[in-house]
Amino acid sequence: MRLIRGLNHLEPLRDGCVLTIGNFDGLHLGHRRVIEKLAEHGKRLQLPTVAMVFEPQPLEYFLGDHAPSRLTRLREKVIQFAKLPVDELLVLPFNRILADYDAEQFIADILIERLRVKHLVIGDDFHFGKARRGNFPLLQHWGQEYGFDVENTHSFELEGMRISSTLIRDALGEGRLDQARIMLGRDYSVCGRVAHGDKRGRQLGFPTANVEMFRKNTPIVGVFAVTMTGLDGNEYQGVANVGTRPTVNGGSRVVLETHLFNFNADIYGRYVEVHFKEKIRDEMCFPTLAALQSQIREDVVIAKQILARLSESAEA
Repeated sequence: MRLIRGLNHLEPLRDGCVLTIGNFDGLHLGHRRVIEKLAEHGKRLQLPTVAMVFEPQPLEYFLGDHAPSRLTRLREKVIQFAKLPVDELLVLPFNRILADYDAEQFIADILIERLRVKHLVIGDDFHFGKARRGNFPLLQHWGQEYGFDVENTHSFELEGMRISSTLIRDALGEGRLDQARIMLGRDYSVCGRVAHGDKRGRQLGFPTANVEMFRKNTPIVGVFAVTMTGLDGNEYQGVANVGTRPTVNGGSRVVLETHLFNFNADIYGRYVEVHFKEKIRDEMCFPTLAALQSQIREDVVIAKQILARLSESAEA
């Protein structure tokens, strides 16, 4: 898969492409169904498969810190897209210029002139252009005039649940990781580079690998049983805290701190992925560091029990 940052880096698509557009936050099973369907059309028409996303996401541009929390940052999204049958991932910067694009202008300048789209697959709630005037009927009208097909995918349901990024976000916020896992088709995870912290965990006897979340709003907060990958091909078990560390500093910066069991290697600077298995408790403010230390000790015991149970279930 080729990552293209902005239209200026897009090479002319002489024969056109098959295209899908959206936020694709989380790249859940519904999104994957859209991509798979698009790939089928690409194979039939012998055209490249292109997915278009926006950065920041439109609601983040308009609402700022009040926008819904993201399931995946851009780099995490790229990693997930690379596992799917997508030839090119086109990332358009969502700024004032793009926000002011009329729907018809977006179709003419980008879809037709630049991408030469031949088949377009969109979600059932897709809107675009200034004041969100663009919709499926408008795309159909232009498609009939300029020779491209438009396909509207209906919401994807699994085990009676309508799959959407919003429902996954809600499930994570309520600690229902099992339901989020069903809709995502995988464990919810966070990727990032291990950075130096204040070494507080080491002082408490529980050294942690700290990953900056780089987001004001996070869909997941608390203490969790987790595993970590990205180091050497192995999966390491641990316990993680996602939050602002109220006992230590109580700031607004959200940090993911993971204590790995029986692990003592130097992994600073490594890009890792933390997979959330089950929630243990909410983040708490403790009266003393000794109380925090005692709770972490208990969290470790519970996390090991959870991971052992999940491992036995997977083997059964």
